[in-house]
Amino acid sequence: YTFRSLNSIIASLNQAKEQFPKIDYDIIVVDYNSKEEDLNQIKKQLDKSNLKNSLISLNLNEFKKNINKINAKNENVTENQISNMANIHKSLLIAKDQCKDLIYFVEDDYLHFKYSLEEMVGTYERIASQLEKDLIICPTDYPFLYMDNEKTNLLIGNKRHWRTTNKTLCTLMTSKEIINKYWHNFYQNCLDRHDPFEKYLNQIYEKEICISPIKSLSIHITNINSSYGLSPFIDYKSLWEENS
Repeated sequence: YTFRSLNSIIASLNQAKEQFPKIDYDIIVVDYNSKEEDLNQIKKQLDKSNLKNSLISLNLNEFKKNINKINAKNENVTENQISNMANIHKSLLIAKDQCKDLIYFVEDDYLHFKYSLEEMVGTYERIASQLEKDLIICPTDYPFLYMDNEKTNLLIGNKRHWRTTNKTLCTLMTSKEIINKYWHNFYQNCLDRHDPFEKYLNQIYEKEICISPIKSLSIHITNINSSYGLSPFIDYKSLWEENS
C-alpha cells in the first residue's frame, strides 16, 4: 500500500499543479529501515513524478533517547511506535526549517483521489481568506467523527462541502505559521504514546479551525475493525486498482 499511496499522492499533486501552476511543490519522503528494493521502487516513482523530491533516511538514535518508553496505559512502547514518533518528529523539523507556506504531513497508508490536493489547496485558499486566519485540513472523512452527537459547522470549499472537527490523526495539512505557533503541541506529540496518541494535536483544534471533507478525499488503509474505520460511500476497490 505504500507504493500505491505514493502513486496517488504524485498523481494528485500533478493535477493540483495544473490548476495552481504558480505554487512550488516538493515531495520529501522520510524513510526508516526500508529494504533496498523498496527504496529503489520509491526512488523510481519519485523520479517519474516531474516534481521536486528528496528521500531522507531517518536516524532513529537522533530521537530515540527523548521518547518515553512507557505509554499512557503503563505498557512498553514498541519499536515500531518509537520509529513512528521519531519519523513524525523528523518531518516536523523539516517543515519548520525548510518549508515556506503550506505543509501536508501524510503517512504511508493513505490513498488519494486525483483531485484531492487540488481540492485541499483550493479550499485552504478560499476558507483561510474568508476567515482571515490559518487553519488545519484533515483529508479524510473518518467514521469515528460521527460516533458522537457533536455539533459541527458546514463550510463551502473549492468544489465540495467541508465540516469542522476537533479530532484528527497525524495526516493533516496546515501552515508554517500554525506549526510555529503550536510547536509545543506538535513536539509533545512526538515524545509519548498518549491516549489518544493525537492528544496534543486535538488541543490545537480547541483554538483553531480544523476541517474535514464530505465525502472523503483520501482513504486510510486501516483495519476495517479499527476505531478509525473506512470512510463511507467510497469505491475502495476502484481507487486501489487505479493506483497500482
